[in-house]
Amino acid sequence: MKKIIVTGCNGQLGRAVNKLYAGDNTFEFVNTDVGELDITSIDQVMELAREIKPYAIINCAAHTAVDACETEGDRAYKINAIGARNLSIAASETGAKLVHISTDYVFDGKGTRPYTEFDPTGPQGMYGLTKLAGENFVKDFADRYFIIRTAWLYGDGKNFVKTMLKLSETHEKVRVVKDQVGSPTSADELAKAIAYLLPTENYGLFHGTCEGDCSWSEFAEEIFRLAGKKTVVEAITTEEYGAAAARPAYSILDNYMFRLTSDFVFSDWHDAVARYMKGTG
Repeated sequence: MKKIIVTGCNGQLGRAVNKLYAGDNTFEFVNTDVGELDITSIDQVMELAREIKPYAIINCAAHTAVDACETEGDRAYKINAIGARNLSIAASETGAKLVHISTDYVFDGKGTRPYTEFDPTGPQGMYGLTKLAGENFVKDFADRYFIIRTAWLYGDGKNFVKTMLKLSETHEKVRVVKDQVGSPTSADELAKAIAYLLPTENYGLFHGTCEGDCSWSEFAEEIFRLAGKKTVVEAITTEEYGAAAARPAYSILDNYMFRLTSDFVFSDWHDAVARYMKGTG
């Protein structure tokens, strides 16, 4: 049985990957989170990889708290960059494939059309900088890799959908940003994309988000519509919201490499969030 190491197994994507492969006798999953494996330690990573000799490593671990990354730069670099480097070195030594998850934050967010994998990057904050550094380490050290940039992810865990539904229980009106646009992406859909790529030799950099786009305020309106809530969405500007770290105004990714090199298509974001809210993924 082929073994797959999953880092960040308790996160939204880690859980979605495990759910997708549940009952599959082809693979044995070695699930790790911070309690089982410190990916910032090259010694720990190499020891586990040499012991397991994995078919693949799926790196779902990241320091994703965007505001905290601004004040915890060293920690963000250790997890998002050095962690990716360590896993890449381990994958190369053991002959494993590496799936590494990245983000729309590697771009400057000033685009006027969906970003392809061939567009120049320009991160505006520590989160994006450290994730881009991680991408570069994967390219430098991994022999066989899939880097997948995603955005606006939600799944089993803390996420925007659950936050909005919880707020609707106690608020008649919620204030949500209207001038940031992107593609809400189901962790289940991203897990399907990983499962599609993993058996192939279609290596490289991919964008992986649900089809279609909206603003955060439009996303909230759709969540309330699907849930039958009467909560009103007050659309506000990013400046009015006042987050500590800069957020990209334009986060729409074009799944160009999937279109060019495969027949895999992500679901439309409306359909994916409707399935998620029904509890059917």
